[in-house]
Amino acid sequence: MKTVKISLNSIDKVKTFVNEINRFNAEFDLVSGRYVIDAKSIMGIFSLDISKPIDLNIHNEGDDLDEILEKLAPYIVE
Repeated sequence: MKTVKISLNSIDKVKTFVNEINRFNAEFDLVSGRYVIDAKSIMGIFSLDISKPIDLNIHNEGDDLDEILEKLAPYIVE
């Protein structure tokens, strides 16, 4: 499992983010405080406070982690 901080501070970013991660078979969880939701769920994402960076847990089983991180680079914050 790999954890990165991402920023989804606009509706357009959320839509493109969900489209990108749905191309992978890996499991993705977004963690905000004590809430953990499926990152492939647009409705779930909108239930979180997206004004702040959120932790993304990537459970890559078979998918290439480098490829996933490359696709998610526009959303990752340091």
